[in-house]
Amino acid sequence: MRRRVSRVSRTSSVSRAGGATRTARPRSLSAVAVLATAGLLLTGCTAAGKAGSEESTTGKSASGAAVKVGLVYSRTGLLADYGKQYRDGFMAGLDYATKGTRKVAGHRIEVTEQDDAGDPGKAVSAAKNLIGKGYKVLAGTTDSGVALQMAPLAAQNKVLYISGPAATDAVTGINDYTFRSGRQSYQDILTAGAMLGDAKGKKVTVLAQDSTFGQANVAAVKAVLGAKGAKVGSVLAPPSATDLTPFARQVKAGGPDLVFVAWAGSTAPALWTALDQQGVLGAGKVVTGLAGTASYPIFGTAGAKVSFLAHYFPGAGGGNAAENAMLDSVTKAGGTPDLFTPDGFTAAQMIVHAVAEGSATDPAAMVKALEGWTFDGVKGKAQVRAEDHALVQPMFVARLTGKGAAAKPELLHTEPMDTVAPPVKPSAG
Repeated sequence: MRRRVSRVSRTSSVSRAGGATRTARPRSLSAVAVLATAGLLLTGCTAAGKAGSEESTTGKSASGAAVKVGLVYSRTGLLADYGKQYRDGFMAGLDYATKGTRKVAGHRIEVTEQDDAGDPGKAVSAAKNLIGKGYKVLAGTTDSGVALQMAPLAAQNKVLYISGPAATDAVTGINDYTFRSGRQSYQDILTAGAMLGDAKGKKVTVLAQDSTFGQANVAAVKAVLGAKGAKVGSVLAPPSATDLTPFARQVKAGGPDLVFVAWAGSTAPALWTALDQQGVLGAGKVVTGLAGTASYPIFGTAGAKVSFLAHYFPGAGGGNAAENAMLDSVTKAGGTPDLFTPDGFTAAQMIVHAVAEGSATDPAAMVKALEGWTFDGVKGKAQVRAEDHALVQPMFVARLTGKGAAAKPELLHTEPMDTVAPPVKPSAG
């Protein structure tokens, strides 16, 4: 099943997930995807269940052999909020793709949830347990470190694996059995680059903290936008700094065409206030990532002056059929649609298609059915790229209106999926 692909060089090996990053385990961070976590307060979900515990959510097979799907995600832990968004979206997507029957081609989709708590070891243990019980499909994965452990396991055991919010670029093309239902970091960076226009000769300043987090962002922006001809510099502040006015002044004095903000921690509100007061937000384009709804209040009145690259927010899809179904279903079930809800919804669509057009028992046939599939998703038209299993999809640019609890995103424009498609990565097999 090895695919032949033309080798297209990547301008970056940006790693690490976007909103789905763990602050408790330092790793090499991606560029813009990391921005999505800047100032975000992760409010841990308190859903019941211990890591590895099973919870059947659909019941027994009604006609033909059941298609057993293992949903391994962060039900608890630092990324529990993201995990819940994914899970809610998955159940909504399953109902949508099967027209409420949870059956496809005479087979009932039987889902078992397992909590990895954001721990790769627990995730692998849960996955091995499911595979041992005959599960041919695995999905979920909120954390990038988890995804990078799950993908080789899927290839070794020849089971279909669809990663979720984990945005590390390394998942794309990692092997024949691994797919993704969310965006990857490269798509974030290209969205920011699209705001810059022709990058050649343009001056880009990365404003970040002088830490591994900030330095990784600087390196990634240089690798991607620098390769397009931009002159990338940086202003780095000590992580302990509380008076951020001098750094805002330094940014303005440099006269950049684009300011790329990568910031994490409790000083984020002070940073945005300083940038606003020093006229940085009015002097040129300032870009950062839009995380979940919990992050909106940190920008204060500055939110209306910032360009946000966005993976998704409710309404960004323009009210297409899939988005409306997701919003209605999740809301009726008592959930709140947010940043990573579409990732779960898309995963369910992919699984249903893999069974309907491939096989209920043969993962190799499922893989073949998914490769090259173009479909209408929550965000609009999307495609599972055959060469490396990247999910090519539109991205969004937004601004925030209102402040505090009343802050909400407003769509400025949509970047077509081809405009922000990452370079093809040859499969590792």
